[in-house]
Amino acid sequence: MEKIKELFIVVENKPGSLGELLGHLAKEKINIEAIGLFQDLAKLSVSDIERATKALSAHKYEVETREVLRLELDNKPGTFAVIATRLANAGLNIDYFYGTVGKGQKSAAVIIDVADIDGAMSVLQGIEE
Repeated sequence: MEKIKELFIVVENKPGSLGELLGHLAKEKINIEAIGLFQDLAKLSVSDIERATKALSAHKYEVETREVLRLELDNKPGTFAVIATRLANAGLNIDYFYGTVGKGQKSAAVIIDVADIDGAMSVLQGIEE
C-alpha cells in the first residue's frame, strides 16, 4: 500500500476529448499507470506528475493534484468487500474506488480516495498479499 499523487482533470464529455488529453501526455512520453474516467472527470496516476501537470495546464486543462491510496490486493472473491467494510467500520467514507484485474492474474491494483488517507492506511495495514 502506498500514498500516490493522482491528477484530477476536467474533461469535456464528448467523443475525442479523452484521446486528445491522453495525446498530450503521450507526446511528452508520460506513462499512464492508472486511469479512471467518470463522465467529465479523468483521474490519472502517471509516471511524472509534475511534467504531466505542466503539459496539461499549457493546453488549458483544469488540473488538480490529489493524494490517494494504491493497493495491490489478492484476486479472490470478497477482497474488495473487506476493504470497503474495514473503511466503513472505521467511519471512513470512500469518495471513489477503481481498479482492474487482468484475466488469470493473482492480484488487483486499486486506487482509493478517502478524506483521511493516513487513517485509511492504518485501518488497511496488513491487507495486501
